[in-house]
Amino acid sequence: MTGFLLRAVIAACGLWLASSWVDGFSISTTGTLLIAAALLGVVNAVVRPIAVILTFPITIVTLGVFLLVINAGMVALVAAVLPNFTITGFWPALLGALIVSLVSWLGSWFVGSTLKIDTLRR
Repeated sequence: MTGFLLRAVIAACGLWLASSWVDGFSISTTGTLLIAAALLGVVNAVVRPIAVILTFPITIVTLGVFLLVINAGMVALVAAVLPNFTITGFWPALLGALIVSLVSWLGSWFVGSTLKIDTLRR
C-alpha cells in the first residue's frame, strides 16, 4: 500500500507539471490532482495491459511508438471520468502523458524496486 501511495504522489507531481506546461491540459483543484493520480495508477494496472495486448500488432509495426498513444489514452480516460480534469485534444493528452511518464520513470529510478529512496553510493 505504501508503494502505491508513493507512486501516486510521483504521478501527481507529473500531472501537476503537465498541467503547468501543456496548454489544453488542466487540473482545477488539488483534490482532483490527487484523485487523478490514484485513478491513473488503477487505470494503468487494469485497463492498460488489456489495451497493450489488443493493440500488440500495431505496436510491433510502429516499433513501440504506439505505446505513447496508449499512454495518452489512459490519461484521457482518467480525464473523462473526473469533472475538474480537462484535456482539449489528442496532442495535449500525448504531451501530458509523455511528461507524466518521464516524471514517473525518474521518480521510480530514485525510489527503486524496494520502494525505498535509494541513495547513490560510491
